[in-house]
Amino acid sequence: MKILFIGDIVGKPGRRAVRELLPKLVGDRAIDLVIANCENAAAGFGITRDIVEELFGNHIDILTSGNHIWDKKEILEFIEDYEALLRPANYPAKVPGAGTVVMPTAAGDYVGVLNLAGRIFMLPIDCPFTKAKSEIAELRKKAKVIIVDIHAEATSEKKALGWYLDGEVSAVLGTHTHVQTADDEILPKGTAYMSDVGMTGAFDSVIGVKKEAVIERFLTGVPNKFDTAKGDVRLQGVLLDIDPETGKANSIERISVRLKEKAEASEE
Repeated sequence: MKILFIGDIVGKPGRRAVRELLPKLVGDRAIDLVIANCENAAAGFGITRDIVEELFGNHIDILTSGNHIWDKKEILEFIEDYEALLRPANYPAKVPGAGTVVMPTAAGDYVGVLNLAGRIFMLPIDCPFTKAKSEIAELRKKAKVIIVDIHAEATSEKKALGWYLDGEVSAVLGTHTHVQTADDEILPKGTAYMSDVGMTGAFDSVIGVKKEAVIERFLTGVPNKFDTAKGDVRLQGVLLDIDPETGKANSIERISVRLKEKAEASEE
């Protein structure tokens, strides 16, 4: 079974990369299921209903997220309308939405996805390690293949979770930093791991944002507007090959595909 996990989609350039690059990638690599982190898909901050529909209409099967999922307040009105639109499972129980989903592939194999958020340098929400154990126990009742998105700042937290869940899930994949790491590996008990799968968006930037604005923020310390950058658009992520009978990963491959530049009137 081949599963593509796409790194944080940032603004209109990221959505354009999905629209123009993903169909060929799915066809050429015979991909069975596509998962993507969507928390920056609306101009870099949150997501709207229209963008959810757009992404689901462009070969993406499951959308994960993180701390920015709440940036657009309208999310509270529609997050529960989409079973495959996830927020981190370790938010308090009263928070709208769900942190897990189980979905069948065309071949009839079931895939469970668990979305978690880290706590180091982030919000002090429930423990992702404890929450992972309880949610995985439930997912196992329905699926042998389980993918974990750990949306976190600290590599140490993500790495520790990878070791903690080795042999219990098919993959532990980091998101949030927008910088693709080179530590993709299969852990001893069969779990694929990578600290950050990268970003899908404009790379002539500082993690997807116009670099001039970010530099100005560092120089002055004064809050200013962060706009989505435009140039050097790429789709990044990882391609997993997983044994559907055992749930163990056979391979993990870094993906980074550059979009050929062409004029677009209003990237945002």
